[in-house]
Amino acid sequence: MNTAVATATAALALAVGLLTTPARAGQNCAEKPPSTDQIRRSLDLAVKTVRWLDDSGATLAVIARRGQNLDRYGLRYSHLGYVYRDEAAKAWRVVHKLNQCGTAESALYRQGLAEFFSDDLFDYEAALGIPTPAVQAALRPLLQDNARAAVLHHKPYSMVAYPWSQRYQQSNQWALETLACAVEPGACDRSRAQAWLQFKGYQPTTLNLSAGQRLGARIGTANVAFDDHPSARRFSDRIDTVTVDSVFAFLQRTALAGAPQTVR
Repeated sequence: MNTAVATATAALALAVGLLTTPARAGQNCAEKPPSTDQIRRSLDLAVKTVRWLDDSGATLAVIARRGQNLDRYGLRYSHLGYVYRDEAAKAWRVVHKLNQCGTAESALYRQGLAEFFSDDLFDYEAALGIPTPAVQAALRPLLQDNARAAVLHHKPYSMVAYPWSQRYQQSNQWALETLACAVEPGACDRSRAQAWLQFKGYQPTTLNLSAGQRLGARIGTANVAFDDHPSARRFSDRIDTVTVDSVFAFLQRTALAGAPQTVR
């Protein structure tokens, strides 16, 4: 077996193993093994993303993927994390939060790009936003330190967690609150991080979900809860939550990062 074939075979085996990780970004657990085409497309997207990052000159970026089809809500991306250059390993690492399958709990993960894109994606597309040099310099050492990265992590999880409550925390919410802690050292508990985000004008996405839709989502689904939302908004079918699209809009509006770019 020549070197190129051996490398490809090893990468394929690695990808198959990575896809068994029992965590999802707000998705239901599925035991269906990935197809060869899914593995190939995941690895292809990872390679193209590495090239884009290398060419960007950045040491850190905000990264998003299309894990679910959110078109009916007018949203494109479902899951957000941070990707940074690990100089010691000469590789790019993603730090993000994932829901533990079948539970209302979550954990933080540090992964390679191949693993990040191997989570049963709806579409093989990434979005990358480059923060300002000052934001990169603040976020990168925080994310490289396991203890500091977890300062604002809250284990109880709801996919539609209310942005101004501390009862639950969803994946995009952890990323946004961690950004607040990195750029404003006095905002390193959840209430202060949320206060800083409100002061800076962060605007969550409002989903219009009827009582029937909320009931259907809640029954038999451990990772969805609505009891942290204000009654007045909930009973008028307005559910506010942190979405990737709203985070990208906030970063541009506050000049903390440039417009996201697409890699397919």
